[in-house]
Amino acid sequence: MISCMEATRLASIQMERKLSFWERVQFRLHLAICIGCRRAEKQFAFMRQVTGAWMSPKD
Repeated sequence: MISCMEATRLASIQMERKLSFWERVQFRLHLAICIGCRRAEKQFAFMRQVTGAWMSPKD
């Protein structure tokens, strides 16, 4: 089982690239038992969405 530190690292990495099969398996197993890391993953996704909207030209 991966640690919370490794899970949050993978949550961040998945915003930039597709995780390997083994990374996804380990990450999803960890998320199944860790509510804190599930929240962190949602926060990363929200921050990416917000910054993407802020940085995209609307004109």
